[in-house]
Amino acid sequence: MRFMLQGSRRYFGHPFDRREVLGFVGTLLASALSSPVRAADPAGRVEEVKGEAFVDASSQQRPLQKASSLFVGDRVGTGPSSRLTMLMGEDTTIKLGEKAQLVIDQFLSTTGGEISLQSGPMLFDRPSGSRPVPMKIRSSYGLIAVRGTKFFAGPSNGVFGVFVDHGTVTVSGGGSEVVLQAGEGTNLATPGSKPSAATKWGTERIRGALDSVS
Repeated sequence: MRFMLQGSRRYFGHPFDRREVLGFVGTLLASALSSPVRAADPAGRVEEVKGEAFVDASSQQRPLQKASSLFVGDRVGTGPSSRLTMLMGEDTTIKLGEKAQLVIDQFLSTTGGEISLQSGPMLFDRPSGSRPVPMKIRSSYGLIAVRGTKFFAGPSNGVFGVFVDHGTVTVSGGGSEVVLQAGEGTNLATPGSKPSAATKWGTERIRGALDSVS
């Protein structure tokens, strides 16, 4: 069957001429172009940048500066000798050290969310007295489940370390899990390995971890 635009011949029982068809196509194109594209869900904003920080979203990279907006789906990164402080929602602060990368997978200030830490050091901080909001921090080493606390995660003493300054977190990996309380840390030697037993970290190790994100 051939579809032809000739005069006012009748096809499928309806008369169409060239002008009618072209007008119909033009209307469809105008409608498509004028339809709003759904914006990404907001997640937070940049509080401070030292050095170089950027975000990859929709196959495009843009530099970050103070007050830059952050959205769900953003891949946030820092350069060498750089630091980045982000405010997520109303009272969740996340700090990144140098050569860090994380993805904001999900985030809603009232129900929590998920973040994938792909490289580098990170400090997660919610002030004491804040309403507990469940968060999950994923990495190739394991899963960190947290509700309203302050903790470090990232390279430390040659391994991937997690240290809790205050609050409680659960670290899972290799089919095992450990619960950390204030002042305790754990090590994950390789991706997928079991977390070591909770132990008190020494002053020097704590200082080194916190210095890497400040």
